[in-house]
Amino acid sequence: MIETLLQAILEQIEQPKKDIEHNIRALLNETVSKMDLVSQAEIERQRTALNHANSRLDALLAHVEQLEKELQNKK
Repeated sequence: MIETLLQAILEQIEQPKKDIEHNIRALLNETVSKMDLVSQAEIERQRTALNHANSRLDALLAHVEQLEKELQNKK
C-alpha cells in the first residue's frame, strides 16, 4: 500500500515537471526563432569575402601609389 501511494505521488510530481519542461522548450524555441541568427558557415563565408576584398583594396592602393609616384616623377 505504501508502495502504491509512493508511486502515485511520484506520478503526480512527474507530470508538472514534464509540463514545465515542455513549456520552457516551447518558449526557448519561439525566442530563438525570433532572433536574427547566422550560421557559423555564413560567418566564415563573409570572413573569406572580407579578407579577399581587403587584399584587393590593398593591391589597388599600392597601384594608385605607384601611379602617383610615376606622375610626380614626370613633372
